[in-house]
Parts: sequence; structure tokens; C-alpha cells
Amino acid sequence: MSFSNDLPVRPAPSEAASEGTGGAPPSGAAAGRTAPGTATVPGASLSAPPASTPTTADTPAADTPAGRARRLMRACDRATFATLQRGDAREGDARGAEEAGAGCAGWPYPSLVLVALDHDGSPLLLLSGLADHTRNLLADNRVGLLFDGTAGLAQPLTGARLSLLGRVERSDDPACRARYLRRHPDAALYAGFGDFALYRVAVERAHLVAGFGRIHWLTAAELGFPPPAPALAAGEQDLLDRLNAEGYGARLAAAGDGKDGKGGGNGEGWSLTGLDPEGCDLRRGGYVARVDFGRRIQDPESARLELDKLVRPQGGPGSSGPETLNSHSPAPGKSREGEM
Repeated sequence: MSFSNDLPVRPAPSEAASEGTGGAPPSGAAAGRTAPGTATVPGASLSAPPASTPTTADTPAADTPAGRARRLMRACDRATFATLQRGDAREGDARGAEEAGAGCAGWPYPSLVLVALDHDGSPLLLLSGLADHTRNLLADNRVGLLFDGTAGLAQPLTGARLSLLGRVERSDDPACRARYLRRHPDAALYAGFGDFALYRVAVERAHLVAGFGRIHWLTAAELGFPPPAPALAAGEQDLLDRLNAEGYGARLAAAGDGKDGKGGGNGEGWSLTGLDPEGCDLRRGGYVARVDFGRRIQDPESARLELDKLVRPQGGPGSSGPETLNSHSPAPGKSREGEM
């Protein structure tokens, strides 16, 4: 298994019909490839669950459009952030016109942000009030986020990407702040600066392109993020501390290592940074990874049970290893420019 942005992609059986609209893939394109950034684990299937497997509120429907969208959002630690360029420059004020983008009012303004997700799937952003995108959202809080899962694909247009639309508001919730900083520990270097604040995006709609002809518009409700799990949220930090002290990050990475001998190896250096009802997040330096649970969980006890199943030795009783281990390219460096 590779833990870089150059991830192996294995072909899957061609789909009988294209999903959504957009037509068939061009000649030579692999329909039905696994999700980009998803590595194969021995004994685990990344295809749709068999017809005999019921989908319930406790079983993540990972191969549905909503399931693919949630997985992609959870696996990404960064996104393209789109705001509407404000028009606050005063006529004759050359400096103000330059700062506000003279003549650009109303144009879309894309930028790069680091992102974490709250338990309910709401994206969390740490933004500087000095940045143009922050000034823009204070004038109009409608925003867009693009989650890109195409890294490592020879044909990126066969991969998944999700455009999310929503409204952003400042959040002073210490739990959200703590969750963000666990996902991005280097952000602690500047999170306390007076110009930085945490923002939360209330999702309204999402547009998933899961590959050629696999296109879906989803409402916030259709995305299907799990309901709040207050017991899990309250116990998350304590459980993470105990799991990392016991080496669970390394054990998960090692259990998910592929036969190619690359990537996790013995798992050294990986640590758990987050737990949510559908899985857990890991980090090693500038790299992040995602492991999905086999069912939705609601409290620290059930999270521990799921993790214990995942770290059992391959071939052990009832074990199959992590179903997915999604990894992405290194996070931006420690420069404040990556966060503003």
C-alpha cells in the first residue's frame, strides 16, 4: 500500500450502465476504478456490498453516491475555497482598490484552505481576517469547497471530486477548535494569533462527480452524515490519547499495508487524530490517511471495539483488516500563507 499521492488504482468490473449524466468514458478509460486515494487491502473489497448485505442506519453505504461523497470529504485535509470577491474599494483610493481587487467585484475568488470535518460532516476552517477570502465571506457568506480525490491517477477525470455549496459562520466552539487542531497540529503555531478564527460551513448542496457519467446533485440531507453522537464527541480526546499511547496509529497503518511492501510498513510514526461515527483519521508528518469502520458507532466503547477488529492480525478470527485506507499528499508546510 502506498501512502503517497502516487496511489495504485486497480481496475474493477465495468458497470452495466453509467450513473447520472455525462455519457460513457472514452476508449481506454477504466470505468469502475476504485476511488482515487484509496489503496487496496488484502481480503477487503472496495466494490459495492453484495445484494444480501442490508444497508441500515448503522451500516455506512460507502458505495452509494452519498457514501462516496462523505468518504471523500472525510479523507481530504485540504480543499479549494471559493468566495465572491467583494467590491469595497473606494473610488480614487488606489491602495484600497488594489487590496480589494479593483474591477473584480462579484467574480469567484478561489483559494487554498486546510479543512477538518466535525462529527456531523460540517467543514471547519481556520482563517485569517487579513486574507481576501475571509473579507469576502464577511460581505457574503455563501461559499464553495472543492474536495479533490484525483491525486495519483493517470487520467484524473476518471476520479472523484466533490463541489460543496454552503454558508459559513464563525464558530467559537472549543470542541470544534480542538478537532481542527488535532487534524492540523502545525496550525497551533498561529491559531492563537489575533487575526485567526475558526469558521464552520453549513452545507446546503453538493455536486459529486465520481467519474465519467457518474454525476449526482445531493442535498445536505441526502449526503446522509450520521446524527450527532454526543458520547463519542465528549470522549474523543481521552480515547485518542489512550489509543495513541497504545500504538494504535502504527498498528492500523501496519494492518492496512499492502503486499507491495510500500507505505505503512510497520506503521511507525502514524498517530490517530480523529474519531467520528464512520471511521478514524491518521497522520504521519505531512501525510494523512483515513480508515473506515464496518458500521457506524456512537460512543468510545463501540469505537474501541471497531478499532480492535481492524488491528487484528491478517487471518485472525473475524478479521479482514481495514476496509479502506485513503492517503493524500503532504500537507502544506508551516508557513502561514497556506492557511490564510
